[in-house]
Amino acid sequence: MRTVTLEVSSQEKTDRRVLAAFEGKPQGDFLSFETPALLFQVLTPARWELLSALTGAGPVTPSEAARRSERDANAVQEDLLALVNAGILDRADGVRFVFPYDAIHVDFFLKAA
Repeated sequence: MRTVTLEVSSQEKTDRRVLAAFEGKPQGDFLSFETPALLFQVLTPARWELLSALTGAGPVTPSEAARRSERDANAVQEDLLALVNAGILDRADGVRFVFPYDAIHVDFFLKAA
């Protein structure tokens, strides 16, 4: 099962993981966000539902993604592009989108400032 970890991470922690990967140490699949607010800005409730609808679906067109998520095609198109820009979705070709993971793991702590 291929899992992506979404995390809130300092730049230093992210840099350490990148350096370790360059040294050949497996790191897994991570997408890091600087703050919880940024993570939730990118992954809105509608986008979470869209990812759920795309999990295991393989490459899909925007209209298929809209059908699977039971949402308006124009809104889905905007969300697909936002998720591509965030590195969460991939473009399968010029038309289709794919979520290349079987699962998402979210990892962060909330603490007092």
